[in-house]
Amino acid sequence: MSVMAAGKGGAAVEFHNVVKRYGGVTAVDGISFAVDSSTLVTLLGPSGCGKTTTLRLIAGLEQASAGKIMIGGADVTTMSAAERDVSMVFQSYALFPHMTVIENTAYGLVVSGRPKAEAVALARAKLKLVGLEGYDDRLPSELSGGQQQRVAVARAIVLEPRVLLFDEPLSNLDAKLRRRVRDDIRALQKDLALTVVYVTHDQEEALAISDRVIVMANAVIAQDGTPRALYEQPANRFIADFIGDANIVRGTLTRRTGDRGQVDVAGLTLDLPHRGVADGPVDLAVRPHMIALSRAEAGAPFVGTVRKATYVGSRIEYTVVTPAGDLFVVSTDVADPLTVGLTVSIRIASAGAAVVPPG
Repeated sequence: MSVMAAGKGGAAVEFHNVVKRYGGVTAVDGISFAVDSSTLVTLLGPSGCGKTTTLRLIAGLEQASAGKIMIGGADVTTMSAAERDVSMVFQSYALFPHMTVIENTAYGLVVSGRPKAEAVALARAKLKLVGLEGYDDRLPSELSGGQQQRVAVARAIVLEPRVLLFDEPLSNLDAKLRRRVRDDIRALQKDLALTVVYVTHDQEEALAISDRVIVMANAVIAQDGTPRALYEQPANRFIADFIGDANIVRGTLTRRTGDRGQVDVAGLTLDLPHRGVADGPVDLAVRPHMIALSRAEAGAPFVGTVRKATYVGSRIEYTVVTPAGDLFVVSTDVADPLTVGLTVSIRIASAGAAVVPPG
């Protein structure tokens, strides 16, 4: 099956109430989800949440204790890794140090019985796709970290798998290179209509590259949705706190009109979707860059005191003491900074605040 053919319609991966236990420890606890063909879905969560175990269950490197796993409509629950139409790019790249770039890339085809000349030609085409044309004879030790990662990707896609898996692929790269390589992976996924399941603990990385993000916590799925939905409509306090920076403040929900309600925060009134939460005390997730500070004016409804101001180049990060608790605020106005001890007026953009359902 070609890569392009693998991307046509339907669910490429399905989990039905999948459980994975190691003795008395449950690493994955009855999770269900589907990954559509030609999409990039990220499994995101803190260390120990079950995301890497889930990836290994897709790959066949772990066997499910219960439930069913489908790939391309076929039940693969009890199949070995070799019987599944998937390829995996590991965190460590896992390149053979004594083999050249072209030998590493063609390896899977050669061991599967393809004629060497054909395997080399296919490998060379994939190296061109990842921007490594002309690197055939170099050893991994002669490449940068980003180039080694591209070889690992080329070696995976040369097999033209139904599903391509990434296990923390950028963790060994510096920050600037991480951004470039993540953009390369996303562009390649779109250009070839690949189905990708991608594991990371980096929230920004997940938001930047994904069609959907499945956030895991304590071996279960905490929320499954688009990057925008997770950021702007967190399902609970854990998601609000985990996906990007957020201030969790207490407010009071009153006066519903349709799907919206008024929320009072220390004298400031916001008009927000109530998201089905009952009237009364509610938690709000307020994004730091959606809070505006100015020198306090008489009668301002919501004021605070600047406790800390940290200049970090393109922005200033403030900690402001308020009746609603300490707020973390990010401002791009570096030309006119607010000083520590100053009393400030606080405005919150409605687009930057969300009612957080309990649970």
